[in-house]
Amino acid sequence: MKTRVQRRLVTLVLAIVAAAIGIALLTLKSQWRAGELRGQLNQVDSESFRIADQFGGLLRGLNDTLYHYGRSHVSPDLEAFEKTSQALNVWIDEQKPRLRTEREIDVMERIDVSYDRYLKVARALLIRLQSIGDASATVDEYTELRAETQRLFSLGQELARAHLASRDQVLTRANDAINELRVLVLVSLALLCVFSAALGLLIYRDMIVPLRVKLVESESLRERQEKLASLGVLAAGVAHEIRNPLTALKAALFIDQKRIQAGTREEASAKLINREILRLERILNDFLGFARPVDSKLARATADIPLKEVHALLAPELAKSDLRLVLGETPPIPILVDEEQVRQVLINLVRNAADASKPRGVITLRARSGRRLLKAKDLPVAILEVEDEGEGISPEVQKRLFDPFFTTKKTGTGLGLSIAARIVESHGGVLEYQTARGLGTTFGLVLPAAAATAPASGD
Repeated sequence: MKTRVQRRLVTLVLAIVAAAIGIALLTLKSQWRAGELRGQLNQVDSESFRIADQFGGLLRGLNDTLYHYGRSHVSPDLEAFEKTSQALNVWIDEQKPRLRTEREIDVMERIDVSYDRYLKVARALLIRLQSIGDASATVDEYTELRAETQRLFSLGQELARAHLASRDQVLTRANDAINELRVLVLVSLALLCVFSAALGLLIYRDMIVPLRVKLVESESLRERQEKLASLGVLAAGVAHEIRNPLTALKAALFIDQKRIQAGTREEASAKLINREILRLERILNDFLGFARPVDSKLARATADIPLKEVHALLAPELAKSDLRLVLGETPPIPILVDEEQVRQVLINLVRNAADASKPRGVITLRARSGRRLLKAKDLPVAILEVEDEGEGISPEVQKRLFDPFFTTKKTGTGLGLSIAARIVESHGGVLEYQTARGLGTTFGLVLPAAAATAPASGD
């Protein structure tokens, strides 16, 4: 009897050990798989937006050169046109070997053909512009060029969409992997329950629950990235569709401004239109900033450096609005960050604080050390805070505070906090806040602290 019991106990222990090993392997596999899928998605997104941005930038450079030549008739514009047109030709040839799908190759061939037509129209336009001497070109001179430009921009967007289509394959593999892991976890749970309720409960508590959390996080990450990517594609598409006619309006305005006499009502109207065009361009840049994946170039620094730089930059500006920007305690806590991105987040938070502050209000910048649970680990962190004395944030607004395109401002785009949160998350941290009605709000950038012995970039 004793031998039989021992045999059963040994069998149970071996089964539990085998189940534990299986669960451990599942944990490692899920972490590796989530990292691999995240890398693949980021790579596809980065490459897609890189292609669209590079193509659009080179094409806009050609158009700007032609518009400028139509006004000034200087030979450097001709040289710049030839140089930029050759660069775009080389870029098209370089992209062809990198394309993987038939759809991408087909779109690139159409771009090549359309670009040849564009160059033919552009060179014909240059001949006409040279023939009119020093006179400024009219808007009608550019009609055919604008049509070819619109066709090329549309093909550029189609190429980016074709490249993004490959992300669907990545998402399909992600779904299959998550489903496979879920089945394996359920099997392990069933075996543990059969072998021993007590030991099964212990293993479930110490290993299965964290594993299920990781699976939920992986699935939530996939859904969130899919949603943000879709919004990003929409934002980029809208931005590019608006930028094309906006560029034409800007060019037409510049041409007409040369004919407007100073001090007239027409000049005041032209200045107003120009200001509104610049404001629209800033909004479009926000859209494109949201659409692009965050690419953080981390370097060692200390928490006081970006706070001091933001204080020096914004304190004089806020003083004109009867607001004080105060620098509190800023210990040199070592951190590993992209300083430019952290400054961008802090500037956004300070401007939000200024909008929420009353006259003669005080906005405080400070840094402090602490500990936070980041990615299921209790880590030492540096917390960079922006505190205001405004009215606080209502519960209704808090529910949607970080939603893209949600804003309570009349002129805001609703992307500032969304972009800020993504930047902080790309650093392995989190953007947190504390608010109380009538007392104000404090936003904190929670960033993992670097090793205390690591040298800082500001030393």
